[in-house]
Amino acid sequence: MCGITGITDKNLAKKEFIEKMTTVIAHRGPDDDGFLVDEHVALGMRRLSIIDLVHGEQPIATPDGRYKIFFNGEIYNYKELKKELNNYQYKTESDTEVILAGFVKWGPEVLKKLRGMFAFCIYDTQEKKIFLARDFFGIKPLYYWTQARPMGPIGLACVAFSSEIKSFFELPGFKPEVNDAAVYNYLSYQYNPLEETFFKNVFKLPPAHYLTIDLKTGKWEKKRYWQFKFSPEEALDEENTRKEILNTMEDSVAHHMIADVPVGSFLSGGIDSSIIATLMQKVRGEKKIKTFTVGFNSVSEGREAKETSEPLGTDHTEISVGAEEYFATLPKAVWHFDEPVADPSAIGLYFLAREARKHVKVVLSGEGADELFGGYNIYLAPIAAERLRKFPKFILKLISVLPFRGRNYAQRALLKLEDWYIGNALVFKPEEIRSLWRDNPMSRGILDTLYREAAGLSDSTKMQYIDINTWLVGDILAKADKMTMAHSLELRVPFLDSSVATLASKLPNKFKWHNGVTKYLLREAFKNVLPESTRKRKKLGFPTPVREWITKERTNVILENPYIKSHFDVAKIEELISDHISKRTDNSRKIYLLLMLALWYNVFIENSKLKIEN
Repeated sequence: MCGITGITDKNLAKKEFIEKMTTVIAHRGPDDDGFLVDEHVALGMRRLSIIDLVHGEQPIATPDGRYKIFFNGEIYNYKELKKELNNYQYKTESDTEVILAGFVKWGPEVLKKLRGMFAFCIYDTQEKKIFLARDFFGIKPLYYWTQARPMGPIGLACVAFSSEIKSFFELPGFKPEVNDAAVYNYLSYQYNPLEETFFKNVFKLPPAHYLTIDLKTGKWEKKRYWQFKFSPEEALDEENTRKEILNTMEDSVAHHMIADVPVGSFLSGGIDSSIIATLMQKVRGEKKIKTFTVGFNSVSEGREAKETSEPLGTDHTEISVGAEEYFATLPKAVWHFDEPVADPSAIGLYFLAREARKHVKVVLSGEGADELFGGYNIYLAPIAAERLRKFPKFILKLISVLPFRGRNYAQRALLKLEDWYIGNALVFKPEEIRSLWRDNPMSRGILDTLYREAAGLSDSTKMQYIDINTWLVGDILAKADKMTMAHSLELRVPFLDSSVATLASKLPNKFKWHNGVTKYLLREAFKNVLPESTRKRKKLGFPTPVREWITKERTNVILENPYIKSHFDVAKIEELISDHISKRTDNSRKIYLLLMLALWYNVFIENSKLKIEN
């Protein structure tokens, strides 16, 4: 695990600049660094040593010296691939070199064979070409900065790339400018779903894509190499599939535990992390694994986590965080995020990672299970709506406007899914944004394309597909990577293994949602493996008491922020805050979103040279 950087503009490809870029992300890899600089390119990396601690220094070159690789991630099937690539002359025992051997033999097709998480750069020193790639689901980040020039397929030149945006601040000519379209979408999603980031001309390489750059001509091209698709198989046998889920997860966890350093597990009160911890303990045998839980002064999942940790006999640690420490840490978290993510649970993850790093270098976690196996309660909404559609429309319209507990279901039953579902989070509704936002409205990102790609699937499965391509990468995996790497801790996600994803893609609705139960067959697969209270527990989310913690004093940073004052109706924001403080309405999510936006602007735009230490 590490962070990678590169300068692909030969006018900037200097050692002093690449060293500065790389130093900024030293937290991603405090163990070592590596550089390559020639007349065409400057490349760098920071290493967090996990596999082959002695001989894994980068860059690693092919025996003839033509290709050189800088790698961020882990490949869990590298030993199997190494047997298939046994004619290659290896110099190390690292997974990094296996990627290189595969690239020499298969070219970009090697990407489809990799089982793991990755963002890497391969430099062809003969042809003077750069090859950048990102993993299937976007577990590891990769950004690139472009400038308008008369070259490239869209009149832009790719100037530099990095695991984190803040590296670009070290380059001459980089001027951080706010991308209003990203802010506009953030108001609904609580993260930025667009390919262009919060910074103009800085882009994310999307998951399952690679980018090639010809350093001699400046031309570059981006291509998708893989796409997740749901293909439900109604004829699947329930008992056989249940066993297959258990066996596939056992295999995935065993592969994800491959490391030459201590490995632990995050453990909340839910089924997903409990599955991971239980299977890890099975692999480890009598040797106790270390598990970690975070709670807050007024809310905690500690009791639920102990229902798994105590029967397993894990070496369990629980920490608690108070309001003062939580809010004092927000600027640090914003700095590590690069783009604002208004998910209050992310800060809990920041503290949890800080504690876990004292004991282990790698942790496994349960991200991805809900998206693949249908775990969010909102996925049940189309099933309820379908029942309600049996009633006459006039009755549904009446229910939808009355102060009735089920009116949300009635409102959704009157609409097409595409008209109301944008993903797992919806903070400000479109009409609320129109009243708040003082500039012209913006597009809603890639939703139209995603709904076209999901045509023919059930509404609940469409929701999964939307979340996998937006919420999962923009929120869940972003916070998993950024908050753990802030403390030089590697987080691995066995549910997002390619073999697990392939199996999940085949599940029909009846195996995901059954009598109001989410993740039905996943739960059944772990019957007699997990405690029943854990196995049957409903999805609760990660509880954070932000609602009670927001005070008038903590919102001043919003009202004083230059960007918010110039782009928003501040009077309406003051009304939101007042209604929340007086407990007339719970506006905590909206206020928190605006708070993170204000802090991001203060850190990256107003004080663009600010460096925040952990």
